[in-house]
Amino acid sequence: MAVAAIHFIAALVPAVLATQSKVPLFPRSNATTHIAAIRACTQLGASLGAPVVQSSGPDYEFAATHAWNLQNAEYQPTCIVFPRTSLDVQVAMKAIFDAKSHYAVQAGSHSAMKGWNTVQDGVLITFSNMQNVSYNPVRDSITLEPGTHWHDAATALEPQGVAPVGGRVGDVGTGLLLGGGLSWLSPSHGYAADMFKELDVVLTTGKMVTATASNEYSDLFRALKGGGNRFGIVTRYEVYPVHTGTQDNKTWTGGMIIYNSSAEALLNATARYTREVNDPKAVLLVSFINLIANGTLSPVYLVTPFYNGPELPADIFGDFLSIPAVSSTLGPMSYYDVSETLGLGDDRGSVQHFGASALVGNEDLFLEAFKHWSNLTTALLDNFAMTTLAFTPIPDSQIQAGRARGGNSINPPSGGFAAVQIYEQLAAGIDDIPPDVQRGADILFTQTPPSAGLPLYLNECDRGQKVFQSYGEGQGLRQLQETYAKYDPTRFNVEHSQGPEGL
Repeated sequence: MAVAAIHFIAALVPAVLATQSKVPLFPRSNATTHIAAIRACTQLGASLGAPVVQSSGPDYEFAATHAWNLQNAEYQPTCIVFPRTSLDVQVAMKAIFDAKSHYAVQAGSHSAMKGWNTVQDGVLITFSNMQNVSYNPVRDSITLEPGTHWHDAATALEPQGVAPVGGRVGDVGTGLLLGGGLSWLSPSHGYAADMFKELDVVLTTGKMVTATASNEYSDLFRALKGGGNRFGIVTRYEVYPVHTGTQDNKTWTGGMIIYNSSAEALLNATARYTREVNDPKAVLLVSFINLIANGTLSPVYLVTPFYNGPELPADIFGDFLSIPAVSSTLGPMSYYDVSETLGLGDDRGSVQHFGASALVGNEDLFLEAFKHWSNLTTALLDNFAMTTLAFTPIPDSQIQAGRARGGNSINPPSGGFAAVQIYEQLAAGIDDIPPDVQRGADILFTQTPPSAGLPLYLNECDRGQKVFQSYGEGQGLRQLQETYAKYDPTRFNVEHSQGPEGL
């Protein structure tokens, strides 16, 4: 380990250890969990049969080892359930509940959180056989099965001129919705979860309910807008569409601008945008990336500005356009083109790690975050293939659009802010997060805390961050706890699967 890394961590670890709660690697495997999983898998094999339930074979091996995060590709579930219908999920969940088995659910398999979408000595439910996407023009709604990836959804719906408020990276799945979901369409329509119309939800007992904003399950409906995997298994998402047009409708302007310097100017521009821009037609993602190869660090800074109009307004994007760039792909685009800008992001075989913060648009805060992130990268350089610090401005128009549809469990305050993603891809040959890297990340989180009252983004958090506690200055947490107690009174989910803490 480099001397710089030793000094960096040694100076700050005592303060972190005093404030950072320990998150157990739960659930742990032992003889009891093994027996419970065998019991559940035996029952499921008898009731659902092969190929829905598998404990070996090529389909089992692919599902068990194909998670995007290498950490999650090394678990070995006792059996894997490949449901084809909601009824299969009900049968699976009842058997898991009766056997008191550990379990996990895998939709797109793109989670960076260790253990959140797979399980050791337990039952994995994976939705690779439930990937249908459809648009109903009479109801004017999109229906997504839980195994859908956003690239496939966009491709299937483009000929009909509609799109979901979905993910920005094509390989990401519908789990994005349960964490709230940030989209290129968010400034005008809210978090992706704000577009829910109707949800079919299998509870921990195997009972299925249909939740809407106005029926008897409206509290569950709201909790699923940011509550993650804790409240049940959603087997059908019906969401409101956005009428974006087909590929022939070049109604957007934007693309990607690449820089290899001018970090301070870009940070200042991003902070100003976050503070001042509240145009629902404008959307921005700014990513500071360090590529590391053979001990050499190469900075690449990506700005992806889009505007639903014929040009990028100078009063909104002028600061970015005035900074000397290496290359640019700006031009007319369809919304489908916009949705494909970042590609699939589906490379497997590396350990991935996320962390989250949230900042008001203040230049000093953005510069400080960049400085601490850069220090972490430099101190632990040999551990990384890539590190990223990304800013997604969330304008007040997004927050108000969500409130107009009944609100969500994230419950952000009025006013714009930026969701901050801290991301590391570990170097080849590393199959788990090294202790030094986790300690360094924990230090970084204390150095870049969220601004007062701002929520963390669940889909881009570290497993030790208390995301639910950041919701709505505590009010959101209380509502989630009350709703969770109502729908899972035996606390089966939190005791038998991994996910966000706090319920």
